[in-house]
Amino acid sequence: MSIIDAKTQLCALIGDPVEHSLSPAIHNAAFQHVGLNYVYLAFKVQDVEGAIRGIRALTSIRGVSVTIPHKVAVLPYLDSVAPTARNIGAVNTIVAGDGILTGYNTDASGALQALRTAEGLPEGGRFLVLGSGGAARAIAFGLCMEAKISSLTILAVIDEERRALARDLREKTGATINEAQLTADTLKRHIPENQVLIHCTPVGMSPRTAESCVPTYLLSPSLIVMDIVYNPFETRLLVEARQAGCRIIHGMEMFLHQAIGQFELWTKHPAPVEVMRGVLEGERIK
Repeated sequence: MSIIDAKTQLCALIGDPVEHSLSPAIHNAAFQHVGLNYVYLAFKVQDVEGAIRGIRALTSIRGVSVTIPHKVAVLPYLDSVAPTARNIGAVNTIVAGDGILTGYNTDASGALQALRTAEGLPEGGRFLVLGSGGAARAIAFGLCMEAKISSLTILAVIDEERRALARDLREKTGATINEAQLTADTLKRHIPENQVLIHCTPVGMSPRTAESCVPTYLLSPSLIVMDIVYNPFETRLLVEARQAGCRIIHGMEMFLHQAIGQFELWTKHPAPVEVMRGVLEGERIK
């Protein structure tokens, strides 16, 4: 680590939980490689409003990553929100400068890049998203605004949140949107009619690594499965999807590309992509 002094700029993660996060490892390695006097820490936060007051008060804070469950809740406390993030209605990145807090969203671009790299964006494809929180909103808007899809189905457990997402997508993008409760019956009905399944709930995330909300009998080789959970590297869902012959896309790919966007917003320097990927590969094999 570089020497930390009075000029060190702080970047941080706020969320709950954060103990599993690889953000400190990837960003600190990137800062050190580029020679920037920055450091990155993770904070477990439940009081969003209090956290934002703290960020404003501590003038050496340059940037913040926002993760579950605060990506939507943080919006009212920001001074400015970039147009894409405002359309999405969720923020995963805050840039602090000159007393102004500006919100951005790099989840959408990160997810789409991960899908493109794995050839998981079939033109005219039918997509199924599980979950309706901040990351699900970002991915859904990215698909509807930037990819040539024919339909999007959202299955999630929080009725008001899910319906609001479906309504926003229809009004802002004109896309064909279906939505329903996330249950065994709706999974059984909708998985066979879709080509790509994107899992955006915390199920399977450390410490709930033994869990999956998708029954194995619904997985078939014709299905592309992406799980945005990146710790563990291969969730139970992805293990079972791979065993069923599905093409799988690891959450690590989305995580890498969203982190690249964050780094560049905070530092105004090109991200050292291979260094960041190398850190993630190293963490994967520990």
